[in-house]
Amino acid sequence: MGDVVPTGSTSESNESNDARSRWQERYQRSRVRDADFTTLSGMTVQPAYGPPDGSAAEWPGEFPFTRGLYPTGYRGRTWTIRQFAGFGNARQTNERYRMILGRGGGGLSVAFDMPTLMGRDSDDPKSLGEVGHCGVAIDSVADMETLFDGIDLGSVTTSMTISGPAVPVFCMMLVAAERAGVDTGTLNGTLQTDIFKEYIAQKEWLFGPEPPLRQIGDLMEYCAERIPAYKPLSVSGYHIREAGSTAAQELAYTLADGFGYVELGLSRGLDVDVFAPGLSFFFDAHVDFFEEIAKFRAARRIWARWMRDVYGARSEKAQWLRFHTQTAGVSLTAQQPYNNVVRTGIEALSAVLGGTNSLHTNALDETLALPSEQAAEIALRTQQVIMEETGVVNVADPLGGSWYVEALTEQIEAEADAIFDRILAMGGSSLTHGDVEGLAAATAAGDSPVTKGLLRGIEDGWFMSEIAEAAFQYQTALEKGEKKIVGVNVHTESITHDLEILRVSHDVEVEQVRALAERRTSRDDAAARAAVQRMVEVGRTDGNMIEPMLEACRAEATLGEICDALRAEWGEYREPARF
Repeated sequence: MGDVVPTGSTSESNESNDARSRWQERYQRSRVRDADFTTLSGMTVQPAYGPPDGSAAEWPGEFPFTRGLYPTGYRGRTWTIRQFAGFGNARQTNERYRMILGRGGGGLSVAFDMPTLMGRDSDDPKSLGEVGHCGVAIDSVADMETLFDGIDLGSVTTSMTISGPAVPVFCMMLVAAERAGVDTGTLNGTLQTDIFKEYIAQKEWLFGPEPPLRQIGDLMEYCAERIPAYKPLSVSGYHIREAGSTAAQELAYTLADGFGYVELGLSRGLDVDVFAPGLSFFFDAHVDFFEEIAKFRAARRIWARWMRDVYGARSEKAQWLRFHTQTAGVSLTAQQPYNNVVRTGIEALSAVLGGTNSLHTNALDETLALPSEQAAEIALRTQQVIMEETGVVNVADPLGGSWYVEALTEQIEAEADAIFDRILAMGGSSLTHGDVEGLAAATAAGDSPVTKGLLRGIEDGWFMSEIAEAAFQYQTALEKGEKKIVGVNVHTESITHDLEILRVSHDVEVEQVRALAERRTSRDDAAARAAVQRMVEVGRTDGNMIEPMLEACRAEATLGEICDALRAEWGEYREPARF
């Protein structure tokens, strides 16, 4: 191996020796990149560090994975550079994707426009003025084919950030892959699909909670059986944090949502060791550097313990919390926008030191518009500088053992545990996070104690009010000057000039509506309508809806037609008012 951790003093405990030996053995069996693992000055660095004084220590790749999932850290594989992009129509976004991949991006992440996020076609009256403005417009499989034209979906991992209509959009991607000759069983990527966070924070829903959970269960079954590498759920804390939550709230609400989906899978009779590896997570990297690192470390630890002790996961992969990170959009400022490059760099570094598996870095102009090509390139280069120049990829969990980081990790975990207890109580359970045997027994009996608390908290508006209070407290601190933002309430003098920003022309909407009308005219309309009706009929049974939804997409049914049929069947959701 050539680079082993010093063994330290002869008085090391058996526990420490065992942990160290396990790590060394796993490291020697692992793949390590062919790279220069020395400092800028040529000093050799070890792959991981631990205490030499005999105190027991966790090691990278060891349960509960506080220090990372892999014994090699980023020596084995660096994080995926997955830049979030989408604007205008599918052709324009395809050009941006080709630019990202051509300049070193490792994966794609699709941003959809608001009509698509709400399951509406571009010619829907409610879509007027919104087509292509906050992401790409997708109305049918034809748009998906254009979106990925010339991009091999069989070799590029693709994430899609959409929840309400996630399942029909996923089906459109599968059909587009089929038409491109890709074996869909080999696809790898992530679909967000996290409907809980929509009710908690983002507010982009189609129906009440029960119908989407049914669709999500169908999707979990389908992917576990047909597309084993694909992750049908990315449990998202990002939007919770962007709505104003604290770091501990983001962590606890997100993991609780994840526990809810685990309970959903178990209620379907799925094997947790089979479906749990298909769950991934999506976190915010905010500007408080050490707090964010501690949050990521605590997240892995909490998830591993619940998965093993409460939900009975035995395989390591089923205990792993794999996560994507995006730097904090809410931390960016319209004032002195070039400062945003610094903020994004700091936030990205915290995600890397926290062990993220993939990363998106925001562009400096995103408070003003969708990123320009130049701003998108700077965001991409930010990750590449961290990866190639800083040396942080050479050592797994380089801040492990820091008194400050370890104390923050413990503190955030304790705050999250208190929130879990509150959620369990809202669901009518007398159990607490510490009663793992009781929680395991309740889950085995089909009780779904976390899910009950989540649904009650959504119904009562509890999550919304807790986030609103946290946001209010932060805003008050800003206005009092207790919290400072450079360029906003401190150091406001500047010579910054106005930026040239990306503007989406109204012509995009005109052309998208024209193309959609042409597709409807050229298809077999009766076949499309019949396929949608068959999908609805299966929805009235306990059958899996994925195959009939795929057939509707193959018949050229549009996203709006599919979602409108389901709205007519299941009704639309109205959030309860709170004052």
